[in-house]
Amino acid sequence: MSVFASLVERLADLLQPLFGASAAAAAIVLFTALVRLLVHPLSRAAARGQKARAELQPRIAELRRKHAKNPERLQRAVLELHAEEKVSPLSGCLPSLCQLPAFFLLYHLFSSSTIGGEANELLSHRLLAAPLGGRWSDALGGGGLLGGAGVVYVALFAVVAGVAAFSCRLTKRSMAERPVLPAGDGEAVPGMGAITKVMPFMSFFTLVTVAVVPLAAALYVVTSTTWSVVERAVLHR
Repeated sequence: MSVFASLVERLADLLQPLFGASAAAAAIVLFTALVRLLVHPLSRAAARGQKARAELQPRIAELRRKHAKNPERLQRAVLELHAEEKVSPLSGCLPSLCQLPAFFLLYHLFSSSTIGGEANELLSHRLLAAPLGGRWSDALGGGGLLGGAGVVYVALFAVVAGVAAFSCRLTKRSMAERPVLPAGDGEAVPGMGAITKVMPFMSFFTLVTVAVVPLAAALYVVTSTTWSVVERAVLHR
């Protein structure tokens, strides 16, 4: 925690001539961009894996038809198919999993009053009028939506809503281009209909995260989510 806090402070010092009192917030955005650059090779691999999994759908549908009465044999056959084609069913999860440590570091860093037995000086940093260690509830209690901190959160919510709407469009288009095939004999995979309806709107749950975590962690989420959507749009062209 102390090492990570020093890293954020040094980045903030470097950016202070450009961003003034909001330098720490800019440092968090820059840190997020650096994390995403490091994870980008995994994102590219995940995009290739998603395309490969989509191409396997007709063969998986055939396996479902063939082993409809033997779920264990079906599971083995699907895993064997993925191994044969060198396609990992979990490759799409790796970029998100690799980012979790950075998110939790920021969350704990800006939720702790002390670091290494000393006062956490990072809590004194702000994004305009909003403390980086504060939450949306604090902004509402302080000056409401029209207060300085409230306006910062309204702007963040607007960005998240715009990014989520764009992500929803991308997901719908991707699902239309690569529809999930029926399990066999024209029957849909159980529960797939509900998942298909909900999936395009999953990105809107980011609004909840932004509302409940410290502002510093919210900046990480907003920056990373925006990067993900732009990256997905480019990689899945």
